[in-house]
Amino acid sequence: MSGLLFVVSAASGTGKTSLVKALLERVSNLHVSVSHTTRGQRPGELDGVHYHFTQKENFLKLVDQGGFIEYAEVFGNYYGTAQATVKEQLAKGHDVLLEIDWQGAEQVRKLFPESIQIFILPPSQFDLRQRLSNRGTDSVEVIEHRLSCAVEDMQQFVNFDYVIINDDFNKALHDLESVITANRLVLTQQSSRHQDLIQKLITPVES
Repeated sequence: MSGLLFVVSAASGTGKTSLVKALLERVSNLHVSVSHTTRGQRPGELDGVHYHFTQKENFLKLVDQGGFIEYAEVFGNYYGTAQATVKEQLAKGHDVLLEIDWQGAEQVRKLFPESIQIFILPPSQFDLRQRLSNRGTDSVEVIEHRLSCAVEDMQQFVNFDYVIINDDFNKALHDLESVITANRLVLTQQSSRHQDLIQKLITPVES
């Protein structure tokens, strides 16, 4: 039995990471693939937990070796998802979630057309600007640049299977969990996960 591959994407500042973190606390047998990145390690981040922090030279070597399902350069840093890790988890029947940008989602879509792709949108551009400003780490110019990029990113929502508006966090979390649950309940998944049970149920009882 093969696991399901979920992809969650969003523009910067939309709340994607917080939603995924809360989702993992509520849903079992859902594994997040830890991405590789060339950006610096931020306070509180752990190597191998939040990201695999990788030197740019080593990252590009992995690219040449075909080691990534997807990779992209975002604001001058590279991010990528290791192919071997994801395939290993799926082969074990584990559901895998990738939290990546839309460029990465596009690459995954080509390699895994059966992947279930979810896009998170903010309720408004004003709200998104507020979220980017509240981080308190960027200048006004950087924030405006990020907002401009976010608008372009959000235009990609049409290429995804599901769209969730993150206006109310708890509702958005419920919607995200519902997507996971619904896809686990489709016929092919249930027939595979509960093969023995279903066979017993549909076998006529001898009198």
